[in-house]
Amino acid sequence: MARHACGTERSLLGAAHGGSLARSAVSLSVLSDLSSTLPTLAAQWAADALAGKTGRRLTRPREGRSERILHRRQLQRREKRGSGVGPTKRGKGSKIMAIADGHGFPLAVHVASASPHETKLVEPTLDQRFLAEAPERMIGDRAYDSDPLDQRIQERYGVQLIAPHKFVRVAAATPDGRVLRRYRRRWKVERLFGWLHNFRRTAIRWEYYPENFLGMLQLACAIILLRHL
Repeated sequence: MARHACGTERSLLGAAHGGSLARSAVSLSVLSDLSSTLPTLAAQWAADALAGKTGRRLTRPREGRSERILHRRQLQRREKRGSGVGPTKRGKGSKIMAIADGHGFPLAVHVASASPHETKLVEPTLDQRFLAEAPERMIGDRAYDSDPLDQRIQERYGVQLIAPHKFVRVAAATPDGRVLRRYRRRWKVERLFGWLHNFRRTAIRWEYYPENFLGMLQLACAIILLRHL
């Protein structure tokens, strides 16, 4: 009887969804996917036992079986894909850009592919800020050391970008040490990323479209701001 039931489920899958889903039909449970209490399960087991003794097999509507099959199919593993996804050293992924204030609270978040360099994503991140006015200064690590970027940010937004020079700059002038003292406060933006990773929907990108993932990030930022009011 069990083999006959599996064969029936497999034929229904082949007619409705194609042969590629046939493997998931074997692992389907006879019980419903809906949450049930112990008395309901006991009644179902009793009905199955009675049907086995009488030689009659209980049937269910086609709509219920199709809904159960689609539910199980959503749990299958597949390759991550979507727009705004680029190659990295470990595979494919997206990049989250964020700007924090002096207390570590979010001022702007932006989602982009992992392929572009950080220096190309500073201006789009500033355009996504929550406030109308731009910050007076921004602190970045050595990856943001770029004279053309400093000039563009200063001319367009009036923001002073503070970043230590890269080691490849042999003949470059040493930056002012008094300005670089602010670099010690950069750990606050790292704490912001720690807060964002506390949310399951922002720690891993589950959305196909980057706009939906950006909406989840903005919702997480709103929750962080409301917690510290």
